[in-house]
Amino acid sequence: MKGSMSNERLVFNGINGADGNYLMPPMEPEYFSRFALGGESLDQQQLKELIWRRKQTTEIHLGVKEGVNPKNLAETGWGVIFAHNADPAIREALSGLLDLRKEQATRKNGRYYQEFSGISAYRTGESKQEFLARHGVGPGPADPELVPYYLLIVGDPSVIPFRFQYQLDVQYAVGRIHFDKVEEYARYARSVTMAETNNTPRPHRAVFFGVENPDDKATELSANELVKPLASAVAMDQPEWQIETLVKEDTSKARLGQVLGGSQTPALVFTASHGMGFPNGDGRQLRHQGALLCQDWPGVKAWRQSIPSSFYFSADDVGENSQLQGLFAFHFACYSAGTPRLDDFAHQVNQRGAVAPQPFIARLPQRLLAHPKGGALAVIGHVERVWGCSFKWKQTGRQLQVFRSTLKRLMEGHPVGSALEFFNERYAELSADLSSELEEIKFGKVPDDLALSDMWTANNDARSYAIIGDPAVRLCLGQSQAATS
Repeated sequence: MKGSMSNERLVFNGINGADGNYLMPPMEPEYFSRFALGGESLDQQQLKELIWRRKQTTEIHLGVKEGVNPKNLAETGWGVIFAHNADPAIREALSGLLDLRKEQATRKNGRYYQEFSGISAYRTGESKQEFLARHGVGPGPADPELVPYYLLIVGDPSVIPFRFQYQLDVQYAVGRIHFDKVEEYARYARSVTMAETNNTPRPHRAVFFGVENPDDKATELSANELVKPLASAVAMDQPEWQIETLVKEDTSKARLGQVLGGSQTPALVFTASHGMGFPNGDGRQLRHQGALLCQDWPGVKAWRQSIPSSFYFSADDVGENSQLQGLFAFHFACYSAGTPRLDDFAHQVNQRGAVAPQPFIARLPQRLLAHPKGGALAVIGHVERVWGCSFKWKQTGRQLQVFRSTLKRLMEGHPVGSALEFFNERYAELSADLSSELEEIKFGKVPDDLALSDMWTANNDARSYAIIGDPAVRLCLGQSQAATS
């Protein structure tokens, strides 16, 4: 291997629930370097847009065009994208939310509210560029005069693909919902409208939950290099908030149940753990993929067998009496937002294996959002496996700016789609850098396997952060302790 760090191996997140082993064993950097060199090329139009996004980091605005306040839906607009031939009962179930957003986005005779349905809906196989072109939009910052900045995708990822969502998120603030039952859409719509109109605020309280399993490098890194320092930084940024940090013995499944719907549920929960993964065809995959493995797991050395559900928190553990109304959750865990059908980290031609029978949204965020007694407003998670390079860069160490900036925006009243723009900017930066590096190698540069594998995995990792929920929802808070003291 080329480069000065040739003795390093890459360690990955994610546990295989079927056998208790890692979803991917530690690997040499050359393995992923080969994928990058022989892998899927970036779409050139999308690359141009990613480079445009990279340039925006030196300007005041993020995502939406200059002069538009991202906190004000009357300026940004709001739209919903249905699949062609979508069940009209779903639209009816969401009518309360759609009516609310239409009222909020109304300006100039309501032109900043749009429903993409019927002939304007998403069509099977359509790329982001093709979809936008049909609506008169080309590359560049989001212009609410043409297409609203906040866009809610409603549909199964087997019908409206994750890839379309990733591409759209380069320009817009995008979220997605998909439920198995029409009633679940109605529940989510009620939860959002109740939170925004009935003045049922949550206290200024956030919980940071960092699992650190024994003999486990991945969770050791996330607990000590992400959760603990991030919680400390947020406490400095937000003195009016009560910040609680839970690590090691305080991160059991029972403890997580207390903060995800139990007696100690805050306004915001941030978790970092392994996400559960199951083999394609395993009967538990659709129900438990992306569930959060807790401190109950004794580690891969001590437990070399199937992982019991008593070790992880899944949708099945969200009880009928859970109190979730108004909650925001951010889960740093594999598959915590959803699962693609094909492996995103094996892009050589003819080598993309199927990881699931079809792409799907994780059941845990579905359950949190569509709870019958009032659900969470949004869940930020990851589609596919998540990587430590999200917060720790080998050349420079801990890198928390993206997480810290996102939480700062969210806690200061921005809609979640606006807050997550920092992750989109990181994706744009990494894609532009990776494209430049691959071009240099094409013309003779000797590749540094470790550096190239870092860039390639970081690029795929960065694009896969996703919002499950309406991207225009925001924290609904009461008075802070500082304001009442």
